Amino acid sequence: MAAGLPDPKEIEELLLGGELCYTRVDAVRLAGVSREFSGKVWRAFGYPSMPDDAVAYTAGDVAALERLGRLVADGILDEDGVIRLVRAFGQTMSRLAEWQVSLLRSMLPQEPGEAPSAEAVETIVDIAQKHIGEFEPLVVHAWRRQLAAAGTRALGTAATRQNGDPAGRPMTTVGFADMVSFTQVSRELEEIELARVVEWFEETAADIVASLGGRLVKTLGDEVLFSAETPEVGAEIALTVAAAIQDETEVPDVRVGVAHGPVLPLMGDVFGTTVNLAARLTSLARPGSVVIDGELAARLEKRPAYEVTRIVRRPVRGLGIIQPYVLRRNPAADPAGPAAT
Repeated sequence: MAAGLPDPKEIEELLLGGELCYTRVDAVRLAGVSREFSGKVWRAFGYPSMPDDAVAYTAGDVAALERLGRLVADGILDEDGVIRLVRAFGQTMSRLAEWQVSLLRSMLPQEPGEAPSAEAVETIVDIAQKHIGEFEPLVVHAWRRQLAAAGTRALGTAATRQNGDPAGRPMTTVGFADMVSFTQVSRELEEIELARVVEWFEETAADIVASLGGRLVKTLGDEVLFSAETPEVGAEIALTVAAAIQDETEVPDVRVGVAHGPVLPLMGDVFGTTVNLAARLTSLARPGSVVIDGELAARLEKRPAYEVTRIVRRPVRGLGIIQPYVLRRNPAADPAGPAAT
């Protein structure tokens, strides 16, 4: 450990909210679960494997194991369901934690790429010690908000099934926004500058998707995937994202592909031919433009807020020959029109 830096164990115990006082054998015994189950849980959370005699667990770890074991014992979830749930928490929280630490580091006075000084680390630890109790409720609040939104979407899926769709797959508008020439840009920019470009792109897209009532499904660095429950909302998101990025001179333009049809929501993601079609349409779009499929075009072409233009039919991998359309705003339309539809 470098001179002047805090003891890693002290930092770990501070952030964990308890003393590292149990071995794996202790944790398994106190939680009343099997060794095999505990191993699956730790791996799903993303924790490293520890020797049986390593004192590496807190009372919180034991309580978590006990709760998960009780879900299985009470028949709420089977073991596979518990592991899938834990994996979702682990992957989500891993990214959140890295993001939070990066944010704190970016607030400290240091050169890009330079290792933080002992004073900087002390500052981060001090912030964590004083304010972690305020951050934790925000995580739970955000989770409840997202859970409520996901539950509402699930009810919509159930209604779709009752209305005659045996698969229960909701008709959804999905779109990809992809940064143009990202590989070339990544070669031209320093790492810290590239990271800022990607962060700005993701933040801008996320804000637009949320404000217009859509859902940001995932980000892939130079690409975002979004969904919307109606064609109009999907169209507004696509056009607004393309225009917002185009207005930023230091960020490459995006091309957007959007399709409307049945999708399979699964583990926070969306799958199906409609999603694949949206991805293929993205590759057909020119920088700053939005290309849509025939189903979405049919639902928008009579809307006065938009212009839908047929372009040349194209062969696309895995989907055969498709008929794409370019989507634009109608400059003669009432600006309030899309919001009123």
